Amino acid sequence: MTVAFAMDAMRAFWKSFARNQPHEFYMPSPVPNDPLLQPYRLKHLTLKNRLMITAHEPAYAEDGMPKDAYRAYHVERAKGGVALTMTAGSASVARDSAPAFNNILAWKDEVVGWMRMLAEECHEHGAAVMIQLTHLGRRTRWDQGDWLPIVSSTHDREPAHRAFPKKAEDWDIERIVRDYADAAERMKAAGLDGIELEAYGHLLDQFWSPATNTLDGPHGGSLDNRMRLSLDVLAAIRERVGPDFIVGIRLVADEDMAGGLTKAEGLEIAQRLKVSGTIDFLNVIRGHIDTDAALTDVIPVQGMRSAPHLDFAGEIRAATRFPTFHAAKIQDVATARHAIAEGKLDMVGMTRAHIADPHIVAKILSGREDRIRPCVGANYCLDRIYQGGGARCVHNPSTGRELEQPHGIAPAGRKKRVVVIGAGPAGMEAARVAAERGHQVIVHEAANDPGGQVRLSAQTPRRAEMMQVIDWRGAECERLGVSFRFNSFADAEAVLADRPDTVIVATGGLPHTDVLEAGNELVVSAWDILSGDARPGETVLVYDDAGDYAALQAAEKIAATGAKVEIMTRDRVFASEVMGMSLTPAMRALQKYDVTFTVTWKLDAVTPDGNALVARVGSDYGGAARERRVDQVVVNAATRPLDDLYFELKPGSCNLGAVDYEALIAGRPQAMRGNPDGAYALYRIGDAVAARNIHAAIYDALRLVRTL
Repeated sequence: MTVAFAMDAMRAFWKSFARNQPHEFYMPSPVPNDPLLQPYRLKHLTLKNRLMITAHEPAYAEDGMPKDAYRAYHVERAKGGVALTMTAGSASVARDSAPAFNNILAWKDEVVGWMRMLAEECHEHGAAVMIQLTHLGRRTRWDQGDWLPIVSSTHDREPAHRAFPKKAEDWDIERIVRDYADAAERMKAAGLDGIELEAYGHLLDQFWSPATNTLDGPHGGSLDNRMRLSLDVLAAIRERVGPDFIVGIRLVADEDMAGGLTKAEGLEIAQRLKVSGTIDFLNVIRGHIDTDAALTDVIPVQGMRSAPHLDFAGEIRAATRFPTFHAAKIQDVATARHAIAEGKLDMVGMTRAHIADPHIVAKILSGREDRIRPCVGANYCLDRIYQGGGARCVHNPSTGRELEQPHGIAPAGRKKRVVVIGAGPAGMEAARVAAERGHQVIVHEAANDPGGQVRLSAQTPRRAEMMQVIDWRGAECERLGVSFRFNSFADAEAVLADRPDTVIVATGGLPHTDVLEAGNELVVSAWDILSGDARPGETVLVYDDAGDYAALQAAEKIAATGAKVEIMTRDRVFASEVMGMSLTPAMRALQKYDVTFTVTWKLDAVTPDGNALVARVGSDYGGAARERRVDQVVVNAATRPLDDLYFELKPGSCNLGAVDYEALIAGRPQAMRGNPDGAYALYRIGDAVAARNIHAAIYDALRLVRTL
């Protein structure tokens, strides 16, 4: 590709992109010299830049097919300028590879039409499209899908999925090889640019690893034997798709565990795959994923080191001299740029970053890199998938909802004066969206800084990245001219003095501790510990009736002083709202201290006993009672709405605070007018309504205000 041709293609793309955006975009500089923006030639395919979205399963499939919502998700990122979007994580090639995360079913012929539509729409915006194919092996359950036995190279279960597999027989292997080839042929028929096989934690590398291959005969023992299935699969695929179709593999090149694949053996596997002549690229992973903790090391979350495996991937590239891709907490453009500039990678994956902001490339090209919505590592996206939900970004509620909640904000037909009370995540999003629509926005905040509960949570160093949720919105609000009034504990008089057309109450909530039969006055809240309003005791019972981060953070702060801590919950599991991967760093911290975890017991009452407290605990299962003698009881029972101002303003509002849910869900403007004499519309959002989470608060604000 000549430079002139590449530049003409790039200009044409950005003109097309700008036409499809409801908000302002800027044309790129005429001679971009950013390493990330250089094209890359992979076989016959020219990728227009070095940024890709690696394969992942957002779990938006319907009936196992990538239908409208799934397609819209990938098309949005193609519009945003990414060079390669890789679908599925992973698409299942066989019926006995039951979907564990609402996977695409690549063993069905009907997938061809759906994938063709996805590929064609992404191609219209200049993005290449591939799909990741897999047999999950033991990384699923037998009681999913068709209830077939799961199959692996071992009888040992994977701890994360807790299902015991059968050992593969010769007829299983023959069938699975054929299933892979069939699925690859379907993807070529769908017009995709290529496929990637998954080989970390799935069937192919279960055969590779000495830790998970206990077979005898031609598929067990030596590395030659352990690689036989993979090489047979690749040979069968090549026979079906021909020499020109792109085929790659995402492989673990070091399992980093006792008895598993070593770095030396992983490099040998990579070399053998290259020499086989059946693959066109390596997508390098380090680690293992059979437990929550191990998975979190492979795909690090908030508070963990960024790009921990980048240098390792660079070593594999240098040793193999083969096209190398990689992704693992490369959440910022600077790190991605470094990876390409230093020759560590050929294509760099910024997958969760594109979940947070699908328009990263557009913003780089238009000189607005500072406006990229940051990935804060909260991992709400992946944690939801592993618990059976669809991927959601903690602070971009349009992700996965592209059809009903587009990423762009359209200008309002009539400009209004909008007063927001509260500068937590809900209030900041309401202010941002209202200002983006062209409204005049005033925000009252009782504290001297924005953030609300996010600021409190971010005091734990491991959670400090959460402040980017607020900081990004603060910068956007400043750019848009939002007026902030800090240290303003607004009452009705102050709000009405602003002559609002619309009032949005986003005052959040206050911790609720009134949960006991007796002794509520003797306990402190998790907030009291985190804020420093209460000093940690020496023997402490933390009663967690909310299951969120606050109890874990309070327990860690207390335990770090040397105190003895017990975390108790009436639930069957502790920290039920903190999902698997996000729990890992907290557990690693807490298990270093004198902390115990008690489930299925509830705190009933607290009484004083000299300088100590006696906590009486019971059980929902009945017939049992115990006591704990401690010097401090901490209660985490979520919040109750701080809603006095809302109810004070309600009688004077034209809608009496009511929300038309049908209109809200359908994306229509609110038209409730229960009080014709009312002077303003009144709404409340976020925890001012009920205790939920950051995503819910921001989603409240976005879908209400985008039609204001």
